Amino acid sequence: MNRKRIAIFSGAGMSAESGISTFRDSNGLWDNYNVMQVAHIDSWCVNQSLMLQFYNERRQHLASVSPNKGHRIIAEWEKDFDVTVITQNIDNLHERAGSSHVIHLHGELTKACSSKGRDKKHIIDIGYNDILPGDLSVDGSQLRPFIVWFGEDVPEMGNATLAVSNANVIIIVGTSMQVYPAANLIHFAKANTAIYLIDPAEIPILPSANVEVIQEKASKGLALLKERFKSK
Repeated sequence: MNRKRIAIFSGAGMSAESGISTFRDSNGLWDNYNVMQVAHIDSWCVNQSLMLQFYNERRQHLASVSPNKGHRIIAEWEKDFDVTVITQNIDNLHERAGSSHVIHLHGELTKACSSKGRDKKHIIDIGYNDILPGDLSVDGSQLRPFIVWFGEDVPEMGNATLAVSNANVIIIVGTSMQVYPAANLIHFAKANTAIYLIDPAEIPILPSANVEVIQEKASKGLALLKERFKSK
């Protein structure tokens, strides 16, 4: 018997419950940083020290937080379903909760790569350690965070599109659906795919008979969905 395939598309609201600051929320990262100064490829050419400092701080903070109930529910679903997590988040909380198939659209905070490109052979695991000016890749360039910045392509879009198009169920949780090209993923769902949108805010999404909105925070919404899946 074929197992149901679930694609989960997670955003900043997923990790906010673990204490990870977001740019868009009140008292978030907007208060201390201009997003384009720390998340655009052009800024890397202008102020590498600022960008290294910003991601070093994010990495240090990540080391101090833990996966929340929502992360754990998603990981537990692997017992009964084929689950692919597609996340806009650069943290490793899905993996730490136990999810084994995670596609990071925007890179991974605990990795570094060459300034000359994100070629797989030039990607290294750094854990929660800092990247300092003068830390070099094997090709002699300055190591940079393994992050997909504004102005760069999104290498994992192909894999994410495939996961969405093959899914029987899609769960969108904790994302504003405003960051492109990631927000376009929903358009690759098959016509009969059941779609659940979990977010406490009203999120604009194409109207569809297959979309059910659960207006709750990530963990509560996922817990409600977990009970629903049990009863089926």
